[in-house]
Amino acid sequence: MEVALIDIGTSKGIRIPSHILKSFDSPKSFDMHIEDNKIVLDIVHNPRYGWNEKFKHGDNELLIEDNLDWQEWDEI
Repeated sequence: MEVALIDIGTSKGIRIPSHILKSFDSPKSFDMHIEDNKIVLDIVHNPRYGWNEKFKHGDNELLIEDNLDWQEWDEI
């Protein structure tokens, strides 16, 4: 797909068609880098990306015991 550079203030930009963004769950930000003389965009996921799906499958076990009293934390 060929795209043209557009003026954005004193910078340049490109338009990414919405159907392309929708195929990636409409990302909010990208990591951009140069690789083999090409501009590469990698999706930056929210740190909690995928948590909802994991919790649906029961992968939400506690890492520490839930029966600790907050006053016992000084002893740990």
